[in-house]
Amino acid sequence: MDETTLYRKRKRPAEAFLLSAVYGAASVSVMLLCGMIGYLFFRGAGAVSWRFLTTVTDVAKKTSGIAGNMINTLYIAALTLLAAIPLGVGAAVYLSEYAKPGKLVNLIVFTTETLAGIPSVLFGLFGMGFFGETLGLGYSLLTGALTLALMVLPLIVRNTQEALRAVPEGYRSGALGLGASRFYMIRTVLLPAAMPGILTGVLLSVGRIVGESAALLFTAGSDGHLPKPGGSAFGTIRSLGEKMLESGGTLAVELYLQVQNGRYETAFGIGCVLIAAAFGLNLLVKLAAVRLRNRA
Repeated sequence: MDETTLYRKRKRPAEAFLLSAVYGAASVSVMLLCGMIGYLFFRGAGAVSWRFLTTVTDVAKKTSGIAGNMINTLYIAALTLLAAIPLGVGAAVYLSEYAKPGKLVNLIVFTTETLAGIPSVLFGLFGMGFFGETLGLGYSLLTGALTLALMVLPLIVRNTQEALRAVPEGYRSGALGLGASRFYMIRTVLLPAAMPGILTGVLLSVGRIVGESAALLFTAGSDGHLPKPGGSAFGTIRSLGEKMLESGGTLAVELYLQVQNGRYETAFGIGCVLIAAAFGLNLLVKLAAVRLRNRA
């Protein structure tokens, strides 16, 4: 057998050095993540308990809990995604499948890239002035969600565009060749094939939503109370609807306030909950992406 084949070719020193550098950079990234998670759990695991997760902070009762903040985080995430996903996916589909290169497309791309680079504090100021004061929503979860929808829109648009571009061109031409309309092809062929990539963009958006605090301090406030229970099913639904128009602090906002008050143990406990939530969301999205890929 020839010893000079590509597989048996001796690596040059420069190639070995670059390969070692790549592996070293990857190892450092993993070690940094493990170190950060380990430190957070070392400092905050003792503060996490069932009572901590199911009660609210009450100075009079001297209790410290994050149940209300977890509910507010779910509210903010759900409302933000409801507003951002249709806009983001729709804009990406237009740019990828309908728009022709020109000034309008360049303007949309420029606007999207500009939105991605604006500091979150400026989003908070805009949300407070426009959604809160001009539209009269005040400090509320809805104001915070609409503000965050503007923040995560570029993430969803860009990731959806890349997911659509990754779909083989044969899928499009095959569906159109069989007589399907362009909209039917997008709805039944293109979007299902690109769904794993779209879910990745949604996951990144959820991570930013859960971790955002600056913009929400200007728009949603910091109240951590639980929704008022309703006496019936209709009353419960009405109470949940009214909660959207009330002030509410997320886990990230509560973490910031706890650090401001010098309660570092509680802050690290909230950090542990956020890390666990991030891992859970990543796992769910990965499983959903694998199932969708297998079906495709």
